[in-house]
Amino acid sequence: QVQLVESGGGLVQAGGSLRLSCAASGSIGNPNAMGWYRQGPGKQRELVAHITSDGTTTYADSEKGRFTISKDNAKNTVYLQMNSLKPEDTGVYYCNVRVLWIPIREYWGQGTQVAVSS
Repeated sequence: QVQLVESGGGLVQAGGSLRLSCAASGSIGNPNAMGWYRQGPGKQRELVAHITSDGTTTYADSEKGRFTISKDNAKNTVYLQMNSLKPEDTGVYYCNVRVLWIPIREYWGQGTQVAVSS
């Protein structure tokens, strides 16, 4: 069983930066995709970025150029560096891991709050 623990959220002013971390315990199979989703107030959960086991990254359009996703395979940890934060980036950020087997196995973290003030 894979467990995900996020950290790094907080309150920041617009234009500031935060770095989120998600540490996975247990064995994650390959191939996989590790990523971050955001759920803003009154909104549905949406993809922010993900990175596959071969290092391919994908970003939502609104995050391109501002956010960077990376991972440390040795530590089973995925990071999200968020720069030039905007108030609309506010929400709960969830770590997600998908093991791309048949059937797909999916795991979620408990979420970490990010609040960006204007």
